[in-house]
This record gives sequence, structure tokens and C-alpha cells, in this order.
Amino acid sequence: MSFQGFPEAALDFYDDLEMDNTKAFWEAHKEAYRTAIAGPMRELTDALADDFGSAKIFRPYRDVRFAKDKTPYKTHQGAFVDVGPATGYYIELGAPGVRVGAGFYEASSDRLAAIRAAIDHDLYGPELTTIVADLRRGGWEIGGERLKTTPRGWPADHPRIDFLRHKSLTAMRSYGFDRIIHTPDLVDRIRADWRSTTPLVEWVSRHSIV
Repeated sequence: MSFQGFPEAALDFYDDLEMDNTKAFWEAHKEAYRTAIAGPMRELTDALADDFGSAKIFRPYRDVRFAKDKTPYKTHQGAFVDVGPATGYYIELGAPGVRVGAGFYEASSDRLAAIRAAIDHDLYGPELTTIVADLRRGGWEIGGERLKTTPRGWPADHPRIDFLRHKSLTAMRSYGFDRIIHTPDLVDRIRADWRSTTPLVEWVSRHSIV
């Protein structure tokens, strides 16, 4: 079956789950999760697979072994197209609607060192600066985990010190409750948006090889 959009029931499900994050609620509404969320998410990612690759659809269960918050279920459904280690394209559905993104979400110390070396490079560093500036002009929110201080071994006055502080780097965009999320047109909208972030994904993929 082709993607027809996420039904209103998907948003209602997460609104209710945020209020009652219990096994009893889940068991009573798991069919709604299957038909309104999990099924359409698979149809959506399948429709994008020819252009970007197969997506991993994340499990709805939280890992609470070491968490203070013991609520058992995630209050959103995420899917990720893995282009490299923790690098690729992301989509999320939750009570606030739909949002998409791309970038790298974490890095080993060796990969982070390789990325920082590329940021420092006289050619590759300015290339990243241009890519991110273009994304910002296109309305993307640039984020990721950042050090509050200067990373060890780098001067505080480095021309790209803001990038060197990043331990992850992402571009995110929210569609919220835009009508398009309930229609098949969402496929084309995400395809276009992911393509606009491809320069960032490809830059990270090229420069994080160790």
C-alpha cells in the first residue's frame, strides 16, 4: 500500500500517550499505533528508499534501565536512513506533528577528530561553512551537541571555532500540523528537503572516515 498521509489519529495517540504513558494505555491502543503510526511510517520510508536508502524505524519502547524517567514508551516515532555511522536522514512524528532532519548525531573520538581536522582544513572547513549558511538561509535550524568551552588542542580564536565545538551537527525542520502531513504529498516534501541537506550528509561522510 502506498503512503496516504498520517491520520489525525496519529497525533491524537501521542497527545494521549503524553498524558498516560502506561502499559495499560498502550495495550488498549496498540492497534491505533499499528495502523495510524507504524504502518504509515513504513509506507513513507519505503516511498523514499529508492532515493535515500532503507530506513530503520525505531522501536516505540524506551530503554529505562539507567534512566530516572521510567515511563515505558517514547512519545514520538522516529525513523533514520543510515548513510554512515550515526550519519544520515531523520524523520519524526509526535504530538507536535512531523519534523525532518539530517546530519551526524554522535561520533566516536576518532571520527570526531577526523571531522575537526576537516573543519580546520583551508578548503574543507570553508566548504562546511557555506553548506551550513545555505541551510540556514533555507530555513533549517542548525543544532547538535556542543561543548561550552574550546575543545582541547584548538585555539579559542580559530575562525571556525563554533563548528569545532560541535560533537554532533544537525539540520532540522518542523512541519508541525501543516495539512501536508496528512496527505501523500508529504513524500515529495520530505524528498526535496532531504535532498537540500544532502551536501551536509555527504560532507560529514567524506570527512569522518578513520
